[in-house]
Amino acid sequence: MHEVGITRSIVEIAERTAREEGAKKVLSVTVAIGALSGVVPEAVEFCFEACTRGTMLEKARLIVERVPGRGRCADCGGEPEIDPYTFDCPACGAFGLERLQGDELKILEMEID
Repeated sequence: MHEVGITRSIVEIAERTAREEGAKKVLSVTVAIGALSGVVPEAVEFCFEACTRGTMLEKARLIVERVPGRGRCADCGGEPEIDPYTFDCPACGAFGLERLQGDELKILEMEID
């Protein structure tokens, strides 16, 4: 469960950024997690409360925006949602879609006080 380490990193980055902005508390953090990132959003949500104890983020709200995987087919030019297990094009059946989105794991915004 590498999500504990990922969640700790999210908390550390958010806390450092909030301090740089002169905040005393972080009220919410919005993160984007791509379907192809290898990170399980539910696990990050599960770890968040424990990872924020004793930090500026304690009692903060975690908002997760799930980003679907999307790719481009070199054969037919389509840009379908990627099946993370096969990477095949649902329109023509070709394999190896070029990834366009879905690898994201980033903090989008924070609400601070």
